[in-house]
Amino acid sequence: MTTDSHIDELYTDEYDYYLEKFGLAEDEPRQSKTNKPKLTHKQKKAQQQIIATLAETSGLEAGFTTTYKPARFETWWLLESLQPFYNRLLINDVLSRVKGGKEANVYLCQADPATGLDWLAAKVYRPRSMRNLRNDRMYREGRELAVSVSGVNRRRDSRMARALKKKTDFGAEIAHSSWILHEQGALDKLHEAGGAVPKPIAVGDNALLMSYVGDRNRPAPPLQEVTLESHEVEPLFHEVMRNIELMLQHGMIHGDLSAYNILYWQGKVTLIDFPQVTMSLTNPNAYAILRRDVQRVCEYFAAQGLAREPYPIADRLWWRHVGIEPVRRLPEPEQR
Repeated sequence: MTTDSHIDELYTDEYDYYLEKFGLAEDEPRQSKTNKPKLTHKQKKAQQQIIATLAETSGLEAGFTTTYKPARFETWWLLESLQPFYNRLLINDVLSRVKGGKEANVYLCQADPATGLDWLAAKVYRPRSMRNLRNDRMYREGRELAVSVSGVNRRRDSRMARALKKKTDFGAEIAHSSWILHEQGALDKLHEAGGAVPKPIAVGDNALLMSYVGDRNRPAPPLQEVTLESHEVEPLFHEVMRNIELMLQHGMIHGDLSAYNILYWQGKVTLIDFPQVTMSLTNPNAYAILRRDVQRVCEYFAAQGLAREPYPIADRLWWRHVGIEPVRRLPEPEQR
């Protein structure tokens, strides 16, 4: 089995990485282009040799070949996103794509024996140019910006706040990283608390590795595609409500919960897709988002023969675990 110390070694601090990448690091004085010393011929040659060596040991040439054959447009970002997990002896292969989406794809991976698991699921976010996290401001309100995959989320400083407000490349990268890390953080907290969610294994710049629900031949289907047996309906409804309440106990609301984001496998449910997790105490939209989540769940179970009134349920949960006067409407869709 993978030990906690082994998992801890998988995480790196991205804060300094992004500052370095966008020229905002303060450890060394920044030089202007006019004052930048020129490389000698020998230095240039050494630099080219280093780049060539790195190129030879990356990607497919480093031994990371996959059974799954991605389309041309998907090859580079899939391999780049999952290569770190391969290097860390977490996965040996990518076997298939089990879910496609506008923001991310999910892949079935063969786990490395060192993990003690057979399969793992890798959620790989699409490049920013190929995705659209619509109205994400609605969910971001009231939550800190996560900028480190080391398990410690730092508060954004003034430079990061300015970059986000101005929508610079640096700000976009930080926002993207934060979106992924909030999902990882929510899964970690809920799984530890006994929630019916995938167990997070590792997180990278553009991907989240977690436990897989299903078998080699078939991933667990979303609840939306399942007609439940009559004896399953009420127990599974209560299990979903238990998880909604568990999230509230930890100050969270899923934010996009429906039968499409709940998996069904062998009589059990698993809640997925947490990047838009909403803070119940600090987000002014929290109450309306909670009511919407509960309503969507009730709509599915009503179609299965169990009629429940969603708003009284949401109200009881709100006052039991939040207990503040709520804002009662969602904001208008953000224009982009």
